[in-house]
Amino acid sequence: MQTFGQQLVNGLSLGSIYALLALGYTMVYGIIKLINFAHGDIYMLGAFWGYYSLRAFHFNFLMALCSAMVVCAVLGVVIEYFAYRPLRHSPRITALITAIGVSFLLENGMSALVGANARSFPQALPVVTYHWLGIRVSNIQLLILITACLLMALLELIIKRTKMGKAMRAVSVDPEAAQLVGINLNHTISFTFALGSAMAGAAGVLIGLYYNSIDPLMGMTPGIKAFVAAVIGGIGSVPGASLGGFIIGILETGVQAVGLSAYKDAVVYFVLIVILLVMPAGIFGHNRREKV
Repeated sequence: MQTFGQQLVNGLSLGSIYALLALGYTMVYGIIKLINFAHGDIYMLGAFWGYYSLRAFHFNFLMALCSAMVVCAVLGVVIEYFAYRPLRHSPRITALITAIGVSFLLENGMSALVGANARSFPQALPVVTYHWLGIRVSNIQLLILITACLLMALLELIIKRTKMGKAMRAVSVDPEAAQLVGINLNHTISFTFALGSAMAGAAGVLIGLYYNSIDPLMGMTPGIKAFVAAVIGGIGSVPGASLGGFIIGILETGVQAVGLSAYKDAVVYFVLIVILLVMPAGIFGHNRREKV
């Protein structure tokens, strides 16, 4: 029972990172039906910004987290403006290939700029371990889980309670009708990219603090797993993306706990296939009929 509790704590900490990343995928897809494969690399850039802000600028943890969110939000808007907006009326495969190209550009550009070697993330906070019923929980794990939950709650509040959030929901349902009632499509899409990229930037700082190691290719695998989490939860659904992230995190740590760490990625994709066979639209997704 203690082992189960320990792995549950570890899985929730890791799953909160995947949940933050999955939110960016699901929001962008819900608005413009684009799978932004460069999203994982924005997460990588958030981690590097946190690294330099802590080491070179001597920010504290909160300042590093907030500044990473702002920098990544601006970067997301810039990428949308230059890479995706000109292709908005092109076939979806064109935008998808462009997203893959942007991903490789960010990865290789960062490797050329700072080098491909991994580097240790500054320990912004002293590590304190708490023991409860035989379960070890560090203050870093608690901080990651609480911060991620607060950010997810804030995002849900923005989407449900603000004017821009209502515009996002309107555009996701019918972009043409939204424009007819006065909603600025470009501003709404840019705001969506900014929100999703800010969440990715926060996840990058949190994962650097958790694993104490970052590198220019660190966004590849977590980015794909976050996309899997968004699909499992029902892509286009914010609560679904959050739930999918926690499912992937708990599943991954559980597989490692039973000594099958070499197969942790394979198990994640196997579960994805099983869930989609049973619920093709994901846990919170809805099947929609389209007229042709």
